[in-house]
This record gives sequence, C-alpha cells and structure tokens, in this order.
Amino acid sequence: MHDTLLLDPVRILHGPDRDEQQGAVFLEDGILRGFDEGARSLAAAQGVTATAAQNKLIAPCLVDPHSVLEAPVSGRAETLQSLTQCASAGGYGCIGLLPRSGSWRDRPERLAGLDRDEPSQLTIDLWGSFSIDGRGEHLSCHGDLLEHGTIGLADDDAMVPLALLERGLLLGEMASAPVLLAPRDPDLQADGLAREGVETLRAGWAPDPNSSELLPLTQLLALQRQHPERNLRLMNVSTAAAIAQLRNEKQPPMATISWWHLLADSGGMQIGDPGWRVRPSIGSPADRAALQQALREGLITAVAVHAVPLDEEDMLLPVDQRPPGLSGHHLVLPLLWDALIRETGWSVPQLWQALSFGPSSLLNKPAEQLSANSRRWLLFDPDHSWTVDRHDPAAPLAANLPCLGRELNGRVVACGLNRSTNRFD
Repeated sequence: MHDTLLLDPVRILHGPDRDEQQGAVFLEDGILRGFDEGARSLAAAQGVTATAAQNKLIAPCLVDPHSVLEAPVSGRAETLQSLTQCASAGGYGCIGLLPRSGSWRDRPERLAGLDRDEPSQLTIDLWGSFSIDGRGEHLSCHGDLLEHGTIGLADDDAMVPLALLERGLLLGEMASAPVLLAPRDPDLQADGLAREGVETLRAGWAPDPNSSELLPLTQLLALQRQHPERNLRLMNVSTAAAIAQLRNEKQPPMATISWWHLLADSGGMQIGDPGWRVRPSIGSPADRAALQQALREGLITAVAVHAVPLDEEDMLLPVDQRPPGLSGHHLVLPLLWDALIRETGWSVPQLWQALSFGPSSLLNKPAEQLSANSRRWLLFDPDHSWTVDRHDPAAPLAANLPCLGRELNGRVVACGLNRSTNRFD
C-alpha cells in the first residue's frame, strides 16, 4: 500500500449534479490534496510519479440513512467499532442509527455510549424515538431529543399507532425535522415471510399480503397531506403496489428502499439463503423491477443498508424463526454496481444519487462531495475480483451476511476514512 500517490488518469465524480470525468488526484496519507494540474504539481514537488487508474473511480462517500445497532460497546453481533470498520471499508461516510437499542434511544441521556476508541471522521447520526421505549403507547420528549442532537424522529420497523402519530404531528415539537416511519402492519403480516405470489407458494413460505404495506402507507400519505408542514419520510418501501400508490400523490414524501430489495426477489433465491428473512418481506420479481425503476426516476429518494446484525446463535435457527435482517455495508456498492450499472445501464451519477446524495437530502444534510484536504472520498475498482468471506478484514462482526462464498467483481479498494483496508495497488 502506498500512502502518497498521484492517480492519473482516474475517473472522478466530484458531487451532485456533476458528470463523471477523467482527471488526476493527489492523495497523501489518506487525505485528498488536490485535483488535475494542482494534483500534478503537488506530486512533482514530492517526486511522486503517476499511477494509471483509468478504470477506477474516486467519488464522494456513501450515506446510509438508517441501520440498527443495539449494543454499541459489548454487542455479540456487532459493536460500534466493527460497524464503522465495515462501513468505512465499504465507502460509507455517514450512518443513521435507528432508536432500537438495549436502552431505547427515547431520551437525551440514552443517546450516550457511542464514543469510539479510535478517531474516525465517519459520522454517526442518531434517530430519536417517536415513542417511549418504542412501544407506541406514549410520546417521547421530541423537543429534548432534537435539542440534544438527534437527526430526526423514528420508531421501529412497523407503523406507529395512528392516534399517537396524529397527536405527535399535531403537537409539532419536531418542527421541520424528518420523521421516519415504516409502512408495515405486523398484524396484517402475521407469520408471512415473503410477499404473496406464485414464487412464495412454490417456495413453501407463508405469504405476506400486500395490504400489510398498503394500508399503513395510505394512512401515512393522508397524514402528510393533513400536515404538509411536517417532513414525513417513508422507511423501506418494498412493493410494486406501494410504488403505484406513490405515483398517484402530487407531492409524495421522501422514501427509502433497502438495498437487498433491489437485488433479490422470491423467484431467484435458494431455500436456505439468509436473504429470505428480512423486514419488510422480500418481494416478487415484479416488485424488484418496480423498485429499481422508481429509484431511477427519483420517486424513491434513497437506498438504505438497514443493517440489522445477528450473531451465530441467531443464524442456527430455522429461517422462519430467525430474527429478520441482513448486514454488510461493504457489499452494497459492488452488488448494486453490478445490478444497476452493468446489467441495467445506470450512470455513475445516478447510482451516487441513490447511495449518497439522495440519502443526505433525506437526512436534511448537505450532500457529500469531493474537496481538497479532505478524507471523505472512496476509490472504487469495478474490475477488482474478490470472494465474500466472514474473515475478510472489511467484513462486519455480524454473522448474517448474504452472498457468502460468492465471487464479486468490483470493490471499494481505498477510502480516506479507513486506511487499514486500503488496497491502492
């Protein structure tokens, strides 16, 4: 590994509303020092010769609007240290953590415990809980949570009871802060594991009806129309029917989609694949196609990793008894590059809109962009071949990784936020 080098030529994406271009960058000890002629001058002054990287891409860091970390310090499935190691190795510069925790993040004193032993510029944003203990019975102190630095309000992965939700929006302590809500009714889902359809019946899983998403989505859209001054966000939209419903809205709220729902469906997985057990339920091939199209058009704002780490004991349970969730921030960009750019013809700016600029907008934050004297960059090699392995230095502590043993083409080979796994050469 070289700590100081000139990449010339290299593909560059500077930021939002910019086209990809060829140019040069100078990197020194993980810091991006300059571009093009400025980069070449800096390299010449230090006697650094150019390294050709014409097929590699240097671009802004990615943003994950929501994931779960229940035990930041002593977790068996994941800790803050292992999560940030995996995320920064995958090119992520910001993670939004949902309030679900051993001590539910529903009051200011429960926002502590997320200090890292090693310095890192990876940003951890916290969602404050909409209700006390996430039970959906009583409102938390929204104003106090926002005053103490939460990015917005959220709950768990199901719809907040309508009466409590209406009361919170009417009181309006959140003002213009985002309120992230999942359109999922667990009572309607019951024991359903995958969306209703022929593929689900063939696989032998209990079906999850579309109504478990459509009914709460209808309620959330009605609330947004009643309270246009509030900034509702939809978490993990997952069906073609929901996309059709959003298309009928004059001003649909911003929405996220889980990365896995863009890649997998009930027609293409083996029975033992961990990707069956996710929340919301995995959909049909038609659902996946509709979600990809909605994301490309901007109807869906952001792709979320929504990592929910599980340990080895969890993974020994039968699929239908296992807690739902997948992990693996380092897998997201390689797999979506393959599925959306190679197979579907997306451009690099379109993919970054979904993985970085859109998520920043959803969080009410400025978009990531490349700038001189910054560590907030990633270097992606679309031709780098590697095999998904739990013992990879970039892998998380969590045991619920999809695609284990699969060979992938494309990898984040360097990131200014994670020098330990950089592979420049």
